[in-house]
Amino acid sequence: MDIFWIVLGGLLMVIGLVGCFLPVLPGPPLAFMGLWIQQLKSEQPFDARFLWTWAGITLLVTVLDYWMPVYSTKKFGGSKYGIWGCTIGLIIGLWMGPLGIVFGPFVGAFVGEIIANQNSSNAFKAAVGSFVGFLFSTLLKLIACSIMIWYWAASW
Repeated sequence: MDIFWIVLGGLLMVIGLVGCFLPVLPGPPLAFMGLWIQQLKSEQPFDARFLWTWAGITLLVTVLDYWMPVYSTKKFGGSKYGIWGCTIGLIIGLWMGPLGIVFGPFVGAFVGEIIANQNSSNAFKAAVGSFVGFLFSTLLKLIACSIMIWYWAASW
């Protein structure tokens, strides 16, 4: 039965890692579930303090994931149109490969700000802010999920 829990945890880890880039999947919470499921093995690899710590980290990273792009877009002079454009640009960019994932949010935020009647220099600044927030939150999720994957692998 332990093999089942390891495989299920690994599947959640992989989906969590993909969720670092796909906005529709909650990456860190899924990876945390992969850690938590390891507790169902015959020998529990983690203690309660470890799991509570990672629950807190997961919650913090998830909150920052939603807050950071909004904050940085507004900090750079953007509006809700830029935030929506960033999200839509990411979704469209996913179909264009790795470069689409990187540049989709930037282009989307720029187009969103143009739709909001911003001039091109203000739209560009807001797009840069949205892009910076997206990169920061994605990197934060990626780091958290990678560390959880390491702990999952070490729990074998």
